Amino acid sequence: MNATENPQLSIVEKYHIQTLKKIALLAICIFGIFIAFGLLSVSTYESLNLWQAYEIIINHILGDDYPVRSNEWWADKYIWSMAIPRGVGAIVAGASLAVAGSLMQSLMNNPLADPYSTGISSGACFGAVSAIIVGASFATLSSEIGIVVNAFIGAMVPALAIIVIAKKVQMTPATLILIGTALSYFFNSLVTYMMVTTDADSLQSAYMWQIGSLSNITWDDLPIIVLITLIGIVFSMMMSRQLNVLALGDKSAKTLGLDVEGFRTLCLTIMAIMTASIVAFTGIIGFVGLVAPHVVRLIIGSDNKFVLPISMSVGALLLIIADYFAVTLALPVGIVMSVIGSPIFFILIVWQKKGYGAIY
Repeated sequence: MNATENPQLSIVEKYHIQTLKKIALLAICIFGIFIAFGLLSVSTYESLNLWQAYEIIINHILGDDYPVRSNEWWADKYIWSMAIPRGVGAIVAGASLAVAGSLMQSLMNNPLADPYSTGISSGACFGAVSAIIVGASFATLSSEIGIVVNAFIGAMVPALAIIVIAKKVQMTPATLILIGTALSYFFNSLVTYMMVTTDADSLQSAYMWQIGSLSNITWDDLPIIVLITLIGIVFSMMMSRQLNVLALGDKSAKTLGLDVEGFRTLCLTIMAIMTASIVAFTGIIGFVGLVAPHVVRLIIGSDNKFVLPISMSVGALLLIIADYFAVTLALPVGIVMSVIGSPIFFILIVWQKKGYGAIY
């Protein structure tokens, strides 16, 4: 019996196919993250192979010790002080930026929206550069803490400005993006002014921060990043049904009883805090929040109940792969991510235009 004779069978088959796609994509991402994590450990201490790196990690967890200054002892030191924090940072940052990108695209109903569309990256850049060049810092314990605190506060300024404006007037998604663009240009102009009037050493430090890197992530940084990311993901998942309603359009969502303005403000706040917490520690890493949700929607559809968690795994996979190449090539991960993300995004656009899949 074919699908035309039994429409119900066709619906069931489609449901099972979609379920298999979701499971397969999630499984591929988890397996890929597992392999990439091991490769990152190997690249940190090159005398090991993949399985030896995992053996070192497992033995450390079990509390096994090695003879002092032996090859395994040095490998354990390097992996646990450098590779593990960096790998966990890549996974958490990738997941957070991907979820924030999914939120932003759903809120704005715009496939080009990403976590930086509200000017967060420009604000963070202004805060960090002011700490590096001018020496203006809200934290005095150390220069690194000062840069992180300044970057976080700078990132929150444009986000809070948009939230306040959104409460005062009735805002459309297009208007929010335009205001974010205006704020980005404003903060970029301030950053440019500081950079053209400073010395060469400060200019290099400011420029390297803007590119984005995971090399400075330490064990002390991870609790803050992980906690904020987990809270943001939990809130985002709780709001997946409302995001699906919002995708129908503002008028339809209001008809169905959703407080569109209040809900959009809440989501913007969560997205801003998640993004600011990552950018403050890593600098500006592009394309993760833009590409990951597109890949997921193209494969499994637009139901945010599944898009959010699977985007999280895709974003983590993309960033940890990019960081592996960054370590191997001795480049900042922001550069590698742009090299990887831009052709993927181009392919997705062409794929969509040819009718192979619909993102929106």
